Amino acid sequence: MKSGCYTALISPFNQAGEFDQEGLKKLLAFQIQNGITGILATGTTGESPTFKWSDHDFVVTQVAKTAKNKCLRIAGTGTNNTQEALEATEHAVKEGVDAVLVVDPYYNCPSSLEIRKEYYEVIAKQFPDMELIPYIIPGRTSSQLLPQDLAILAQNCPNVSSVKDATGNLDNMKFIRQCCGPDFMIFSGDDGLIYDIMTNQEIRACGAISVMSNILPKFMTKLVSLLSKGDIKEAGKLHDALKPLLNLVVITTQENSKFGPVTCKARNPLPIKTLMRVLGMPSGPCRRPLGKMTEKGFAILLDTVKKVSASNPEFFEPIASYFEVDIEKQLNDSAFHRTLIY
Repeated sequence: MKSGCYTALISPFNQAGEFDQEGLKKLLAFQIQNGITGILATGTTGESPTFKWSDHDFVVTQVAKTAKNKCLRIAGTGTNNTQEALEATEHAVKEGVDAVLVVDPYYNCPSSLEIRKEYYEVIAKQFPDMELIPYIIPGRTSSQLLPQDLAILAQNCPNVSSVKDATGNLDNMKFIRQCCGPDFMIFSGDDGLIYDIMTNQEIRACGAISVMSNILPKFMTKLVSLLSKGDIKEAGKLHDALKPLLNLVVITTQENSKFGPVTCKARNPLPIKTLMRVLGMPSGPCRRPLGKMTEKGFAILLDTVKKVSASNPEFFEPIASYFEVDIEKQLNDSAFHRTLIY
């Protein structure tokens, strides 16, 4: 792995929930054309928990073949079952990907010690020539490989030299740096924290595995590149312009019900896929049980994008050019927008 920006690719579906194969090819070509460092297939953003294994193998194969020699290729192969993770990793290895991203086991909630000994070490040692990136996201998994065990894992398995941290906890990332040493690579799993953790001298993250780079690969890659070069002034300007979009990965609203107010959280990948549909990119709906955004949530999404488009139209020019769409028209197509909300 190398420092840079990697796109956690969405999975484009048709209305029946089947893969849009042509859409996937277009999305991959768009990413490559806009200089992305690498592409992650079958991650959380790609809705991998809804996949049949045939879906999983299909996406990994397509990304591995299409992006070969064009950008780095990562396959998400983690699950809550070590044996299935081994099988998924074996397929990814056969397809020749550059690394695998393995999420902490979810639902059955093993301890950090168990996660290391019964999961990560088993996979890493069975495939010693494949780089393995642990993916730490306790908000999704309700379990967590702790920095202490991550450091032991990296010592025991030379093919573990990086981590994707989506804890949102800067203290956790600082402790990873303390435990794992100066050369260990920390990738941001939260778009909104990229600037902060790449400039924080106690963390010194090396890049990001990004959601928003689905629509902004050129500019997210530029942000990471500027930060890697230490050009903090220019990176700060770009970050400030991008920040409203980076905050759209998850959108939380207060909704009314006949029994009183309720909090509604539109989780990734619902906002990004909704935005891609608004912009005329291949996306399609999410697979159930994810559904649609609320009217309030969609209003936040649309208003933010309109403001950013007005102030920084260059952000959306690559989309307009590659997908041959009129961004202004797409942003004001209220009839279509109504089909995207409850």
